[in-house]
Amino acid sequence: MIKSLLLILTSLVLSGAAQASEVRIKDLVEFDGVRGNDLIGYGLVVGLNGTGDGIRNAPFTEEIMSNILERLGVNVSGEQYRPKNVAAVFVTAELPAFARAGGTIDVNVSAIGDAKSLMGGTLIMTPLNAADGQIYAVAQGTIIAGGAAAEGEAGGVVKGVPTAGVIPSGARVEREIDFELSSLSTLRLALREADFTTAGRIENAINRSFGKRVASMLDSGTVQINVEATGRRSTAHAIGEIENIMVRPERRARVVVDQRSGTIVMGEDVRISRVAVSQGGLTLRIQEAPVAVQPNPFAEGETVIVPRTNADIEDEPGINLAEVPDGTTLSEVISDLNALGVKPRDMIDILKSIKAAGALHAEFVVH
Repeated sequence: MIKSLLLILTSLVLSGAAQASEVRIKDLVEFDGVRGNDLIGYGLVVGLNGTGDGIRNAPFTEEIMSNILERLGVNVSGEQYRPKNVAAVFVTAELPAFARAGGTIDVNVSAIGDAKSLMGGTLIMTPLNAADGQIYAVAQGTIIAGGAAAEGEAGGVVKGVPTAGVIPSGARVEREIDFELSSLSTLRLALREADFTTAGRIENAINRSFGKRVASMLDSGTVQINVEATGRRSTAHAIGEIENIMVRPERRARVVVDQRSGTIVMGEDVRISRVAVSQGGLTLRIQEAPVAVQPNPFAEGETVIVPRTNADIEDEPGINLAEVPDGTTLSEVISDLNALGVKPRDMIDILKSIKAAGALHAEFVVH
């Protein structure tokens, strides 16, 4: 409970600091056209220590291995082989904006068969395709797996996920994305969190920085820039100046709840209307205690299992808060609940009920 309260108080301090401080525009928006592209490939990992795919359960592993060997001039038609040191994998990566041929990017490797571990394996040459079907990079290298696995004759243990891993700088860019940034006459800024107030502040900050009207707010999530009106040598120079302008963003009142860990995070603007809170509960316990009844000595019969059930209902002490006045912050209510010894999960149920009653004025997010 103390840990939960510390998390809440820390979030309040950080939220208040974020409200009062300014951040760079580059941390609030995405520049139209300046984005990455997802890549995917299907390949083979070799060199595993007996932890690869079972060929019977993953026949596609044998198929791709045969294709690779035939491309290398090795004829394996009609051959029967059952290697345990290979595994079929999916390879994914993101091609960054303006990546140039010859550059390297990180790749993620994930097993798709019944391989037990990719630790120590090497990914052989795997083309990476984009959504248009074109090959933009080729991946190859030693896999760094994020787990460990050990197995004996009667059991085993697994920690983490040894069937997935990464290859830092494991793919080399072979094709560039055709995008002429310098040809843009207008540039749009897409806010990561759409908000009319924040978009208006971005517009005013940009116009104030350039000393004239070069930015206009289109909606809550878009601010358009007239690149020619900025008077800069190129679009890249204009972006470099715009992205470092400081703006104070507006944050929505929001409460985020994690039911698994019992964590509650909120902003300082969350308010509660007049409401009364009362909580109580019953605990029902049912326990089976079967009894074995045997026949008397030297008598004919058989042992019979007779069911026995113990049932008990316990009335738990309830929580009763006085009526909460208008304008009370959620942090004050949480503090009162903490003082009463309410468990985090019970606190989450109370917050849900307050939201359902229409008294919690904030976006309520539950994970």
